[in-house]
Amino acid sequence: MAVEGRPSRASEHGAAPTDRGAYARYRLGAALFRALPRPAALVLGGNLGLLAGMLDRAQRGVVADNLAHVLGKDISPAKLAHTVRRAYVAYGRYWAEAARLRPGDLEMFERSWSIEGSEHLFQAAKEQKGVILALPHVGTWEVGGMWSASVGVPLTAVAERLQPEALFDWFVAGRRALGIEVLALNPHIATELTTILRAGGAVALLSDRDVAGDGLEVEFFGERTRLPAGPAVLALRTGAALLPCAVLEAPGRRHRAIVCPPLVVERRGRLREDAERITQALAHELEALIRRHPEQWHVFQPNWPSVQSAADRRAKRR
Repeated sequence: MAVEGRPSRASEHGAAPTDRGAYARYRLGAALFRALPRPAALVLGGNLGLLAGMLDRAQRGVVADNLAHVLGKDISPAKLAHTVRRAYVAYGRYWAEAARLRPGDLEMFERSWSIEGSEHLFQAAKEQKGVILALPHVGTWEVGGMWSASVGVPLTAVAERLQPEALFDWFVAGRRALGIEVLALNPHIATELTTILRAGGAVALLSDRDVAGDGLEVEFFGERTRLPAGPAVLALRTGAALLPCAVLEAPGRRHRAIVCPPLVVERRGRLREDAERITQALAHELEALIRRHPEQWHVFQPNWPSVQSAADRRAKRR
C-alpha cells in the first residue's frame, strides 16, 4: 500500500535531497521565510515556484497534461497555461507557508481558518474506532493537522525517509512541534498504522498518487490509473472511519478545510474487490475536492499512463 507525507522522494516533486548541502539549503530557506512577514514570504514563495516552472519545460508539460484531466480536454491552451502558472505559484506558496509554521501560529490561523464538515471528524473521533483522513495534494495540509491536534484529534502521517538523516529528523521534529506525528515509511508501516487506528487514533494519508506503484486501478478524472490501496485496506481491516478531506488556500491568505462524510466501508466479498470498490468511491470524492481549486493541486509527476507516455515521447525528442 502507498502512504506518504511531504516532503517526498524524487518521484514526487523533483529530485530527492541526498547530500548534506540539501539539509543546509532547506534550513536556510526555512529561516528566510520565517524572517519575512507572512505576506512577503508567500509572495517570495510564489515567485520562486513560478520561476521553477519556467525553468523546467519538461515538468511543465507534465503539469499541463495532469491539469488537462482535471479541467477537461476542451480547455483552451491559454486557460490551461494560465492554470499551470498558478499551480507553480501555489506550490511555492505552500512551501513558504509550511516552512514558516510554528506552534505559536495557531492563534493567527484560527482567525483566518474555516472548516466545513468538522462534525464528521468529531463524530468519528468520538466513536473511538479510528479515523483515516484521505487527502489530495492540495493546499497546506499541515495547517489542518495543527488545528486538528489543538481540538484533541492529533494526526499521524507517513513520509519516506530522507537523506541525510539530519534533514528527515528536522522535518519530523518540526511537524511534531505542530502536533503531527510523522512515521518513516518502512516494511512494517501497515502494522504500525493498524495499531494506531485500533487504539482510536487518527491517520492522515495523501491518497491521490500511487507513489509506491502497487496501488489499485480506478477511474480518476476520466482515465484509468492507480491510486493507493492503503486508505481502503486499513479502513476494512480496522473499522476506522474513512473521511475524504482537503485543506485549501482561500482568498485573503486564509485556509479552508473540507471534511466529507465518511465513505461506506463494508465487507461484501474478497478483500481486494472491496478495496477496489472503496478506492473508486474515494477517487470520486478526491475529484470533487481537487476541482474546487485545481491550481492548488500539487502533483507534478505523471499521474496517468497517457501522461507518462507523453512525457516519454517528449524526453526522446530532446
